[in-house]
Amino acid sequence: MKILINGESKEYRENSAVADVIADMGLSGKRIAVELNKEILPFNQHATQQLEENDRLEIVQAIGGGQDDFFAIADKQYTSRLLVGTGKYKDMEETRMAIEKSGAEIVTVAIRRTNIGQNADEPNLLDVISPDKYTILPNTAGCYTTEDAVRTCRLGRELLGGHNLVKLEVLADQKTLFPNVAETFGAAEQLVKDGFDVMVYTNDDPIAAKRLEEIGCVAVMPLAAPIGSGLGIRNPYNILTIIENANVPILVDAGVGTASDAAIAMELGCDGVLMNTAIAAANDPVLMASAMKKGIQAGREAFLAGRMPRKRFASASSPIDGLFL
Repeated sequence: MKILINGESKEYRENSAVADVIADMGLSGKRIAVELNKEILPFNQHATQQLEENDRLEIVQAIGGGQDDFFAIADKQYTSRLLVGTGKYKDMEETRMAIEKSGAEIVTVAIRRTNIGQNADEPNLLDVISPDKYTILPNTAGCYTTEDAVRTCRLGRELLGGHNLVKLEVLADQKTLFPNVAETFGAAEQLVKDGFDVMVYTNDDPIAAKRLEEIGCVAVMPLAAPIGSGLGIRNPYNILTIIENANVPILVDAGVGTASDAAIAMELGCDGVLMNTAIAAANDPVLMASAMKKGIQAGREAFLAGRMPRKRFASASSPIDGLFL
């Protein structure tokens, strides 16, 4: 049977207990917390609680600075939950410095004739962000039809020597840059059949997001706000619903403006955030890249820690017993 463990699907035999999973992860006897289907599972129930098909386990431990915390896309693990783009920088050197400062491991590139540099005197983008150092994520930015998006992905795969991981976006119009969901569905179906591992940009509609997962996309990437707007997360409750219903990684894509926006996305439980303009259009892109890295880490740690409940009225943080009254 299939069990989702920390966002990754694993096969386990029938009648396996939670303790079996913990043992397989080498965490027996360690100080951990376990959540089963979004409910805390007390320590004394680990050995007796049997797992069922499609159960979701979250197993966490205390960490420092985001270390040893990873998520998986297409069976590859990543420790950085910040994904970055390569557009809008003033030059290749600024691109290189910002990406390095961000700590990103996945970097998106648009597949266009002018993007990589076709003149002999122009620097080559892939020399600045080497595929030996980063996972290069070809994207279909600027595509408005299923046909164009599929062709672009095939070209990207050829360019990168058989690389199957792609970011799919099919846009509806040039003014809003909102996704054309119908065309996105069609492109996703074709690409999955063609053996691609599809990370897909969509709107913040939980129904559309679930449908893209069912088609076979390896990650779903709902927008926070329109591309390049910097407005932050406009509908956190839709994003939260998407996360709660998902069995694949959910990454916010588009609309982040500053580090607090990235932190909010991570506090909701997103697996990561993809951004470009928020870094490239800052007054100091390299410094903003550093801020975004820290915002992602802070938001992730806050999510793992679990925030205090919101209360309508004040609650004294110091005991009142023994006051001199």
